[in-house]
Amino acid sequence: MTTASPLDRPLTDPVAKAARRRSLLHWIAVHSLGIAAALFFVLPFVFVFLTSLMSDQQALTRDLTPNTWHWDNYVRVLDTPGFLTWWRNSLLYSGLGTALVVLSSVPVAYALAKFRFRGRHLSMLLVISMMMLPPQVVIIPMYLFWAKQLDLSGTLWPLIVPMAFGDAFAIFLLRQFLLTIPDEYVEAARIDGCGELRTLVRIVLPMARPGIAAVALFQFFYCWNDYFGPQIYASENPGAWTLSYGLESFKGAHHTDWNLTMAATVLVMAPVILVFFFAQKAFVEGVTLTGVKG
Repeated sequence: MTTASPLDRPLTDPVAKAARRRSLLHWIAVHSLGIAAALFFVLPFVFVFLTSLMSDQQALTRDLTPNTWHWDNYVRVLDTPGFLTWWRNSLLYSGLGTALVVLSSVPVAYALAKFRFRGRHLSMLLVISMMMLPPQVVIIPMYLFWAKQLDLSGTLWPLIVPMAFGDAFAIFLLRQFLLTIPDEYVEAARIDGCGELRTLVRIVLPMARPGIAAVALFQFFYCWNDYFGPQIYASENPGAWTLSYGLESFKGAHHTDWNLTMAATVLVMAPVILVFFFAQKAFVEGVTLTGVKG
């Protein structure tokens, strides 16, 4: 005959209540550091969201929650002249930039990971060297080239077009992930008569989806949050501003309307949070598997 556990007793049983309370306190104690870290990251977002739903007057007070929920603040932000244009430009910059970086970096990473040729290690060293080069070092000659020679200042094309030629960080991350794919798969495809391009498309890419997803997310986040690039090339043309740069102008025009500023901030952060929320499994898998084999 088995004895029932205190946790299996009815909720009205004092013994069961005490057991559940002890179990809850034990869980909190074990995960206290994780809970503290989660609150540290989540509470600022909660504060921004709640402030975005306050009235103009209440946003300047010490209140933490809205007295009345002003969802119309988001409508006022979206009705701001230029805001939807900034949103479109951010989607264009992030979408094209991510697609071009992935398309141009995958073949290079595949060659560095699976080909054996003279100078392969030197090529990898050059890629790592490019990762260490700050963009501010080359910004003057790059600006002179795009603005003076090609007359593309006031647009986002000087930021988008270079991504068609690969990205050092994306190449490095993809190369490290492709090293984890056994060479036997590639050799078997070659023996069956597959060319290198077909082997890449039919064999390697399906197995490299987590790594590609991680690179795509990194690049999307970078483009969406990029402030330095649009400031250099597109600052003279408000029609080419992105959300990251336009938010600074919005904040200057509404420096006393903190509720509207917070609402605009939520609209800028929302796509990044949603993309990461739905793709976090592939992102984490791609990052954790990268570098298992050197």
